[in-house]
Amino acid sequence: VEDQPLRATPDDLASVNLADPQTFADYDLSDYWRTLRATRPLYRHPAVGDSPGFWVLSRYADIVALYRDNTTFTSERGNVLITLLGDGDSAAGRMVPVTDGQRHKELRNVLLKAFSPRVLSRVGEHVRRTTRTLLAAAIDRGACDFALDVASKIPMATICDLLGVPSQDRDYLLSLTKSAISSDDQGEYAEAADAARNNILQYFLGMVEERRAAPRDDVVSVLAGSTIDGEFLSEDEIVLNCYSLILGGDATSRLAMIDAVHSFAANPDQWASFKRGDVSVKPATEEVLRWASPTMHFGRTALEDVEIHGTRIPKGDVVTVWNVSANRDERVFADPDRFLVDRSPNKHIAFGHGPHFCIGAYLARLEISEMLLALRDFTAGFEIVGPVQRIYSNLLTGISSLPVQFAPASAELEELVL
Repeated sequence: VEDQPLRATPDDLASVNLADPQTFADYDLSDYWRTLRATRPLYRHPAVGDSPGFWVLSRYADIVALYRDNTTFTSERGNVLITLLGDGDSAAGRMVPVTDGQRHKELRNVLLKAFSPRVLSRVGEHVRRTTRTLLAAAIDRGACDFALDVASKIPMATICDLLGVPSQDRDYLLSLTKSAISSDDQGEYAEAADAARNNILQYFLGMVEERRAAPRDDVVSVLAGSTIDGEFLSEDEIVLNCYSLILGGDATSRLAMIDAVHSFAANPDQWASFKRGDVSVKPATEEVLRWASPTMHFGRTALEDVEIHGTRIPKGDVVTVWNVSANRDERVFADPDRFLVDRSPNKHIAFGHGPHFCIGAYLARLEISEMLLALRDFTAGFEIVGPVQRIYSNLLTGISSLPVQFAPASAELEELVL
């Protein structure tokens, strides 16, 4: 029960505007990416209106090579189209995703300490219980909006637990994170995004002040108490990295979980294989991530003239890398346009690659795995029973509303929860 987007015709590549969220709302770009990979692996996207042109990489090998190269290319002038084509990123040099060099390593190490095995050891059981409780309740009701009633609550609960955000503030923060980098309503996209980002930063500014006065056992306190070369992190550095963590900690897991249910419903043979136990949860999780590829692109700016595929890219030019295309590259993945839960090998780049590889990858895999296990244990099957609504974004891809009817696996859900 879904309005299929039109397929973008690859005959006129210049007619596809990758900077416009409406493009992704209206079109299935599979043929477009296939054409670029085959014939234009380095493509010059034209300028559109006030938006300058930029380079597009679509092949897996080229994208991985660029992710690894943090000397020829920089993230500090922005790492997504909205900042790369605008005035740059005001958080550059202070927030890990848009910081390079030694400061990036130092800030990343602080965050890795905040996500140490000791911290994460207590997360697994909580994620499992939250997931199974929410899904059991949804199945008991028979039908739900899986995106809103289940998937949206699990990653936010986890990252908020780690950051120390009180339970009464979490719905508020979820609404802000969803508006900051995407929208359920295209009419409010730009204005709502700016307001949401400012509100998230203000929220964490208040938390930092509280934790510096009275530290607790949470990530904000770890950041507030951390030093680099004997100096405490600045207030801006802490707030901006909390912002980065809560956005990253929510979006990938949430959108991948929703896509898993959508994709299993569309591929009943794959659901049957997973349900029977023919395929373990680990390869299934990796295929969900490859197939969903929630973060469509990242970008870099050339620090010097560089040549790719025989073409000179001048210093200062923007180069975008499209994970959503790389994860369908025929040169790397057999049968790339099929959802195959036993796929092996599966070296997808849903979390990026290289020095900026996603810090939250472990958490995301844990959350998606627990959701898949709960689906296998609790439900005999499910079907989509209403209109599927997609998010509005040029950065993220996924579903914002997914009405699902569940068939329970047994009448003893309460025992399974435990």
